[in-house]
Amino acid sequence: MSTKPQFNTDVEAQHDRFEISSDRGVYIIGDVHGSRVALEVLLAELNLDDDDFVFLVGDLVRKGPDSPGVIDLVREDSRLVSVRGNNEQKIVRGDKNPDWLRNGDLDYLNSLPVAISFDDILVVHGGIDPQRQLKHHTVDELLTMRAPHGNGYDGPFWYDDYDGPYRVFFGHTVHDHPVNREYAVCLDTGCVYGGTLTAYDYRNDEFITVEGKTHQERATSKVVDPA
Repeated sequence: MSTKPQFNTDVEAQHDRFEISSDRGVYIIGDVHGSRVALEVLLAELNLDDDDFVFLVGDLVRKGPDSPGVIDLVREDSRLVSVRGNNEQKIVRGDKNPDWLRNGDLDYLNSLPVAISFDDILVVHGGIDPQRQLKHHTVDELLTMRAPHGNGYDGPFWYDDYDGPYRVFFGHTVHDHPVNREYAVCLDTGCVYGGTLTAYDYRNDEFITVEGKTHQERATSKVVDPA
């Protein structure tokens, strides 16, 4: 029997729990970063049924060419649900005020949950600290977790020592190909940096990728080889 994650009050207020029957398709998609065309191509590849679920790990916006288009694509399809990423959080907080922001966009970004769970799966943008219980994590930590006991992109990364009990799907840290471990799956494969946009097919345990396009350059030191 799957167990609902236990968060503190602040996170629980922004946590969406889904009960999904075994006959419904479930997909999780990595960081899109305003790459609407790549997202459209990937969704076409998935060939979704009407009752499928698609969860996104956040960072729908910024860096790529069409953040409004990505927002519309996700917001207007009831099968698609995203957690909030740190790039959405920057806009919600007012740290960033992009010129593409329209009436209603801010409210939508603010409405995105910080965590989504189903079965024994947890979807967050950044990750979790393996040395602390979930209930001791703040909202910001779930959005930005990378190397809580290390040094940024030099690691070690949180998932190196994480052994459950939840299997965590996340983005935020760019990898040159997906991380696929027993308890951690990273889906940020650098779509906006010329990498790929990646989806994970939960029912069939396989990855589906489409080519991204370079909209921003990124130093190789900030792209992780999970090997």
